Amino acid sequence: MAEVFSAHRLGLVRLAFLLVGSQETAEDVVQDAFAALHRRWSRLVDHDRVLPYLRTAVVNGCRMVHRRRAIVGRFVGDRETPFWSAEAAILLGETRREVFLAVRALPRRQREAVVLRYYLDLSEAEISEAMGISRGTVKSTVSRALKALTAKLEGNR
Repeated sequence: MAEVFSAHRLGLVRLAFLLVGSQETAEDVVQDAFAALHRRWSRLVDHDRVLPYLRTAVVNGCRMVHRRRAIVGRFVGDRETPFWSAEAAILLGETRREVFLAVRALPRRQREAVVLRYYLDLSEAEISEAMGISRGTVKSTVSRALKALTAKLEGNR
């Protein structure tokens, strides 16, 4: 279990960060995914399926974060402002920051599909499994997302 944590924690935190936009929240989501894996470790039949399980848990955890934010936002308003730590600014750079913001502006499902496809370089089958949608839906979702990103980024020039 410690080897899995060491090997995949950073990549999963990056995935969560791209989906939720907050380093602290991303770390919490990943920690929750590893805690759930730890609880199920003795019942896990195929240890080769650990990474897909963790990816799915992280994507679902990010969805829960967005749902909570939406509920809280209805009652107290959206008070969350984007915060760019020095570390995040260095990691993303200005151009990458524009792309990051454009991806963050996509609808949740399109954002998830694009991050899984182009950031994690997953296949359509792996994305389908992680998101719980069909391969055809993955294709159309990624296609719509790319059209939206192209329009947004070309409009910023």
